[in-house]
Amino acid sequence: MPLRGSIEPEPSEPLYFKSLKELDDWWFKRKHDQYDNVLPYRARSIDLNAQGKGKLLSHPYSFSHHRVTIPPPGWISAAHRQGVKMLGTLIFEGGAEEDCLRLVIGKLPTSKTGQVEPGLKLNLPMSPYYSRVLAEIARDRGFDGYLLNFECPLQGGFEQTRSLSAWITLLQSEILDKVGPHGEVSWYDSVIIDGRLAWQDRLNSLNLPFFLSSSTFFSNYTWSPDYPLTTAQYFMSLDSTLTENTPESPSKIAPKNLQDIYMGVDVWGRGSHGGGGFGCYKAISHISPNSLGLSVALFGQAWTWESEQDKPGWNWDKWWEYDSKLWVGPVSGTVDVPEVPPRRPNELPCVHGPFQPLSAFFDRRSPPDPANVFFWTNFCPGSGVLWFSEGSKVFQSDNGWTDVDKQTSVGDLIWPRPVLQWEDEREDTIPEALSAFCFDDAWNGGNSVRFTISCEGSTEDTAAYRSLWLPIHSLDVTLQRIYVAHLIYKVDAGVLDGIDTEIALGVKPIGLVQDGLNCDIVSSDTTELQNGWTKLSIHFSVKSGPTAPSCTSIALGVILAVVTETPEVALQLSFLVGQINVYPHLPESRREDESLILWADYKAKMTTNGASPFEGTLSWDVASTFPNVTPSITSPEDPLSAWNIQPTIPWFPKFIYFNIYAQAYTDGVTVGGVDKAIWVGTSGLGGKKNEFTVISKNLGIPVDGYGKIRFYVQGVTDKGDVLEWKKCAYVDASPYG
Repeated sequence: MPLRGSIEPEPSEPLYFKSLKELDDWWFKRKHDQYDNVLPYRARSIDLNAQGKGKLLSHPYSFSHHRVTIPPPGWISAAHRQGVKMLGTLIFEGGAEEDCLRLVIGKLPTSKTGQVEPGLKLNLPMSPYYSRVLAEIARDRGFDGYLLNFECPLQGGFEQTRSLSAWITLLQSEILDKVGPHGEVSWYDSVIIDGRLAWQDRLNSLNLPFFLSSSTFFSNYTWSPDYPLTTAQYFMSLDSTLTENTPESPSKIAPKNLQDIYMGVDVWGRGSHGGGGFGCYKAISHISPNSLGLSVALFGQAWTWESEQDKPGWNWDKWWEYDSKLWVGPVSGTVDVPEVPPRRPNELPCVHGPFQPLSAFFDRRSPPDPANVFFWTNFCPGSGVLWFSEGSKVFQSDNGWTDVDKQTSVGDLIWPRPVLQWEDEREDTIPEALSAFCFDDAWNGGNSVRFTISCEGSTEDTAAYRSLWLPIHSLDVTLQRIYVAHLIYKVDAGVLDGIDTEIALGVKPIGLVQDGLNCDIVSSDTTELQNGWTKLSIHFSVKSGPTAPSCTSIALGVILAVVTETPEVALQLSFLVGQINVYPHLPESRREDESLILWADYKAKMTTNGASPFEGTLSWDVASTFPNVTPSITSPEDPLSAWNIQPTIPWFPKFIYFNIYAQAYTDGVTVGGVDKAIWVGTSGLGGKKNEFTVISKNLGIPVDGYGKIRFYVQGVTDKGDVLEWKKCAYVDASPYG
């Protein structure tokens, strides 16, 4: 997380367990703590055009091989902001045969025990114990299920695999019950029905029972080019009693379909068709998610960092350029594709066209409707060098920082480059636009996006005034509902003399336009902010006829008007976009409350020698306050409410994160103004909503010799507002508690 220095506090709860015994020991002693700062999962809107098309399952850039791994809270929230599930992992690798058996049998007793009639012969028993424990962990930590990876042989053979596949159905049921109907259990193609570790690279009868017991299945990545089609044909040959909801079949939450089968593709190219890297498209073209309908499981996409990180000049900007080239394609030019590895014996040759980015194989999906999850982005990729608050730099890191909790959408319509359109009908050449991260200036967070527009000179009569539409992000919205949208931008210095620019916030429909569909901007406003930034605000709704669906996709972007005295001269201009927010509108009569931080507290860390100097935990609480009212009630029979009733839709203040500042007392009794305080970090690590771990090495201020330090807590709301200092709280802390 963004912290002064390089030392980060440990999460308040363990993120992994090396064995099931370690899990048992923690489970017995735990205090049933839950993450309270994880954004709940909300599904994206149903896309009728995506039905029957394959999906993408992607391993994280950092992958753990512990027995049970729990996703960090920031990772979960980052995924949920986009309507994407986040899975934990349950892995058994070489030497884990004992734990594989223990998983099915359940927790072992600590007392002497036995069957009443020891002569009774039983096959391997199966206990629901670990299915319940794992599901409760997923519920408490806020993630959405598990990936099951059994990469060691099961010595019990058919007897053990039969019990294991039954145990998976229990885990599936517990996940659906405790996590919700979106919960998922995914089986990785590894052991087969006789207990051998034998990757099949496709779905067949040797791994079918594990797929039928799980939500989804994904194969290893060393398959031959004919395997995806063979897998699809095998699935289609299955009896409907195994895959569908029929009177003869076991009850299923949802029928199985081809999209539940994920074919593995390894970006490192370890036996993967096409050689991995920029050759991954060759493997995906055989999986054919948009036509055949199988899904893709991507292994090892950290290749874009790990294969290049030791090269001279490697930095975040270089990584983003390299990574985005794999996912969305290059800004310009072609991509060198690796040579095709030698064909396997009996493998037929296949011909592939030029490079295609990974995104070319999947339909774009927008984040959840802002009516369900407020949309907030500052275009943060989860890393940076600086940190800004309301346009002011408050922190600079020598080595850079990473914090997935701060990751937001980076703009799904602007990479590898934006696509401009004329706002009016004209035949001039459409100007070129480029997009790039700007890590040197931002509104809130670590970066913004710089847009550079290049216009050719023109002698057309209308060239003196040019109006362009630049879409930035797609959103799914509910028809007829009124939304509020904010965009914060800054025009770069150095705009040429004789050129005037005007930027407005706009909304337009995406894709197939329904009859009568209309994006209506109800009102607009412009506010000048500090440090050269400007805030654009609109109220908008999307309206259509009575037969239209309940939701639709729109693009949020800017309308850029350029007026020049010399249109025949080519020009170039650039501007930054630092933040976008979209949320449902509440009538002014309902927007009475004001958010504030009610109090802050500090608890010193206790050691064997007593309290530790400036090592401890900050905590705080938030509240709403309401204006004074003078009820106009004149009698008990008045059919009026004495004051406005709060809406049932979400209204209580929520915060994206909190900025923490510190200031040392100068003489034990005197502390300066808050404008002299030093930013020391943000909340977000450890899964706790209103907590921050204080580490003296990270404070960045001299603490020796001073009696106290004052800590300030400043919230950033999910509407993108930074609380005024008068609505924030502070707490004083002495060196020893």
